[in-house]
Amino acid sequence: MDIVKTLSTEFGVRETYVSNIISLLNEGCTVPFIARYRKEMHGTTDDQTIRDLAERLGYLRNLEEKKADVLSTVEALGKLTPDLRRQIEDAPTLAVLEDLYRPYRPKRRTRATVAKERGLEPLAEAVLRQDLSDAALQELALTFVDPEKEVPDVETALSGASDIIAEDVSDSPLVRQDLKKDVEKTGCLVCTAKTEADTVYAMYYDYKEAVKSMPSHRILAVNRGEKEDVLRVRIDADRETELALITRRYVKGRGACSRLVEAACVDGYDRLLFPSLEREVRAALTEKAEKQAIKMFGQNLKPLLLTPPVKGKTVLAVDPAYRTGCKLAVVDPNGKALDTGVIYPTPPQNKKEEAAAKMRALIEKHRVDCISIGNGTASKEAELFVAETIRPYAGRVTYAVVNEAGASVYSASKLGAAEFPQFDVSLRSAVSIARRLQDPLSELVKIDPRSIGVGQYQHDLPQKELAESLKNVVEDCVNAVGVDLNTASPSVLQYVSGVSSAVSQNIVSYRDEHGAFSSRGELKKVKGLGPKAFEQCAGFLRIPGGLDELDNTGVHPESYAAAKALLKLVGADESRLGAGLPDLQKQVDALGREKVAAAVGVGLPTLDDIVRELTKPGRDIRDSLPKPILRADVLSLEDLVPGMSLKGTVRNVIDFGAFVDIGVHQDGLVHVSEMSERYIKHPSEVVKVGDVVTVRVLSVDVKKKRIALTMRKI
Repeated sequence: MDIVKTLSTEFGVRETYVSNIISLLNEGCTVPFIARYRKEMHGTTDDQTIRDLAERLGYLRNLEEKKADVLSTVEALGKLTPDLRRQIEDAPTLAVLEDLYRPYRPKRRTRATVAKERGLEPLAEAVLRQDLSDAALQELALTFVDPEKEVPDVETALSGASDIIAEDVSDSPLVRQDLKKDVEKTGCLVCTAKTEADTVYAMYYDYKEAVKSMPSHRILAVNRGEKEDVLRVRIDADRETELALITRRYVKGRGACSRLVEAACVDGYDRLLFPSLEREVRAALTEKAEKQAIKMFGQNLKPLLLTPPVKGKTVLAVDPAYRTGCKLAVVDPNGKALDTGVIYPTPPQNKKEEAAAKMRALIEKHRVDCISIGNGTASKEAELFVAETIRPYAGRVTYAVVNEAGASVYSASKLGAAEFPQFDVSLRSAVSIARRLQDPLSELVKIDPRSIGVGQYQHDLPQKELAESLKNVVEDCVNAVGVDLNTASPSVLQYVSGVSSAVSQNIVSYRDEHGAFSSRGELKKVKGLGPKAFEQCAGFLRIPGGLDELDNTGVHPESYAAAKALLKLVGADESRLGAGLPDLQKQVDALGREKVAAAVGVGLPTLDDIVRELTKPGRDIRDSLPKPILRADVLSLEDLVPGMSLKGTVRNVIDFGAFVDIGVHQDGLVHVSEMSERYIKHPSEVVKVGDVVTVRVLSVDVKKKRIALTMRKI
């Protein structure tokens, strides 16, 4: 297989660019570095495409290795024909390769292997040719009768031959591929109940859906129901059609041999082939569903991580609870914990006046701007209490409800204990809730992405693949935003391109020992950070107020000479760079982009990036995204009525819709059918996590705490 050509065709990227990307990956370059600083080599291919291409490259390389192993094994058996070699070498997928290898794979002891041990394989081959008369077949079968081999009569001999034929039919790559396509095209997944109890799987108690159209979330739901022993699940296919596909390939006449072959085909299909195909088709469905679910996790995590920070505000966090009280933490605009406390405004204590007095005292003492409320247990009661408490401030103090998923994981972790050894676990959670509003990215990177609470069926997914996918998302977000080298924690630094967990600790240790970094070049003094790591990470690390203003931009040190040549070319004062050069793009356009790029010695994509960075140094890409909704009042579920229009924040996007926070404790569901006037296949075509959307209430079920929303005709 020509891997470069294959990838070029699949991704629509020039072969030259594909070859360059592969070379860069082989050199140990990271995807963020390749996407950002090697654009001329790959034609400005985006980071997600490069990551997908790298994943596909790994698959194809693995496929080629498996092909070599199969060829070697089959050749050693003396069964490798020129035609089989060609089929193996041309196999497009591991599944096809497995089908080709199946007849030669070592098997456990089967009816067919027993028949072969008894010397009946030549008889099976003769029957399969179907060129013997009935009498000739009986005569031939008689020659295989041997009581010592446990073949006492003709009937036993022919039965053993039929077992061999049945297994050959089941192992045939062409038959398997034809039938698998038929099952995938016309088969149905059928569910029945194994219990009469009312469960969350009740809709699947008598359920049938086409395999080809079954969405991922229903596949995972059915799998979970089966695993919990609530559902019985099978694939339903057109048996007669599939048997006809087999017999057309194997049965050649009407004599005794043909009747034996036809009976063997039926036996092979019922006993061996279809059960195997059913497992394969269900495995393929599950794999597709898992990939989609993992993709949705990534799509939901990215905008959550890139939620714009609430900058320059002192935040009071409330970690709600009932019996143990609501934990408070005041955090200054830089994330430093200033004060903590516990109040009891919720049941069973209901000390609302005392709690309000304590909260207002903290607001006055620290001039709190905003209150961050966790969305866990007792969140609604806490929100009502906060809204009432801050009413006298007439909008000067606002609040937001933040997703606290994973806060308890962080607070009980070694990192949480190291950051706040003086606080107990619950107070650490409160600090985390405050910081999630101030700078979501810096706080959420401290938590295993799987604990952040976006997506669906998290625990049913392959954990290694999920963890790797989400790690890549975090890495992309951290590098897209950039990291302040002098304030970043090891938790953030370890996601910077080229920086390992150990090196991130070394960077902080160096900073603690020698003081703040004054230049990117000083990174080279950090233990374990060699030339290659410096190349990969330098452009993503920022130093505000450093010796060189370029150190606070996304311009890579390798392009500093080009950037300074550009400034000289347009007559710009380098000392004014910190304030930005808003007219730089116009100046470059006036001179001609191609001429300027040639003059400073870079390609057009790099020139464009340099101009963008010099125009607005230290820019934060999150500033252009939807801001969190800060509220001063509160709604309850009982306040909602059909037809009411509200603004809300998308909290989670799943295959069948999106959950939207509209300011009541329960998120409302916008079903995919209620998202747009046009037809859409998936909610992600319309919304993403963090989007601020206008919705209208369709219905409210107070008892079941369900809210149906629509985005249509708004």
